[in-house]
Amino acid sequence: QVRLVESGGGLVQPGGSLRLSCAASGFTFSIYDMRWYRQAPGKEREFLAHITGYGDSTNYAGSVRGRFTISRDNAKNTVYLQMNSLKSEDTAVYYCNVDILGNDVWGQGTQVTVSS
Repeated sequence: QVRLVESGGGLVQPGGSLRLSCAASGFTFSIYDMRWYRQAPGKEREFLAHITGYGDSTNYAGSVRGRFTISRDNAKNTVYLQMNSLKSEDTAVYYCNVDILGNDVWGQGTQVTVSS
């Protein structure tokens, strides 16, 4: 059974940092690209970052480029999102995603709240 489990969210002050993790199981993790998205209340789900299976290429949404870094550890079947210089507008539920043969798989999400 394909499964994604996000963790690492929480409450952080503006300007602070968090590292999110997404543990994957049920598929050959290293051959699939992985993505992070987020969804704020009342807004559509927003793409944030993408990483190739071997981790040799990444790309980012303009809203997070230079502040967020996606990475992966294929030995641990885990993808990460390092988030720095957090802003109040980064408050959202954060999801990891994998597309397996045309089927989108999502985790349950982890809440990130940026507030003083």
